[in-house]
Amino acid sequence: KCASFNSITSLVDTTMAICLPAQGLQSSSLSRGGHTSAAVVLGFILVLGVLGNFLLLLVFSRFPGLRTPANLLLINISVSDMLVCLFGTPLSLAASVRGRWLTGTYGCRWYGFCNALFGIVSLVSLSLLSFERYTALLGGSQLNSVQDRRARLAVAVSWFYSLVWTLPPLLGWSSYGPEGPGTICSVQWQQRSLAARSYVACLFVFCLLLPLLLMVFCYGKILLAVRGVTRQVSPELHL
Repeated sequence: KCASFNSITSLVDTTMAICLPAQGLQSSSLSRGGHTSAAVVLGFILVLGVLGNFLLLLVFSRFPGLRTPANLLLINISVSDMLVCLFGTPLSLAASVRGRWLTGTYGCRWYGFCNALFGIVSLVSLSLLSFERYTALLGGSQLNSVQDRRARLAVAVSWFYSLVWTLPPLLGWSSYGPEGPGTICSVQWQQRSLAARSYVACLFVFCLLLPLLLMVFCYGKILLAVRGVTRQVSPELHL
């Protein structure tokens, strides 16, 4: 459907955070060439993310018939991807251009919060989309009004659920801070306090593992159902 540019950004940030030690807001462990390369990549992500998701949203707005219940979740994913490109990526891009974080502690927290919030919204929406397809397969045809209400509820749930897990670092349960080369910010994975470790564990289980398991279960069931139908149809075609 549409490439998840937010997921690309998160992958870049996570990779840099794992491979490079955490530094202060004004320091960096990358060479000038490394910062330039990161800036180029982030620039492409920013441009492609905004344009790609804008065009997708424009198509949905121009053709109301495409706004089906299932596509509402795709629209939600596109919105979250665009928002992180608008509110998160420019900060890391500017930091990479200058070789250091530019917006201070509050800007770092904002960046970490935005990346976490919009990234979890996308992942939760993908898992809810798989569940919607699975229940549609089991339940058969339903009234469009019922499907529409369920889809709108799923969109609301994705944002509420994400806020539940991304607001705590702003309120004292763990924190958002600089990582990697000092030009990105995220949850402070490397903190050793009990509060920080418990938050990271909960984030891993409830915002990564469970959504992924739900997708594997739902799409696995759908695949088995399709195979079953194929086996039933194949003998009839040979009669």
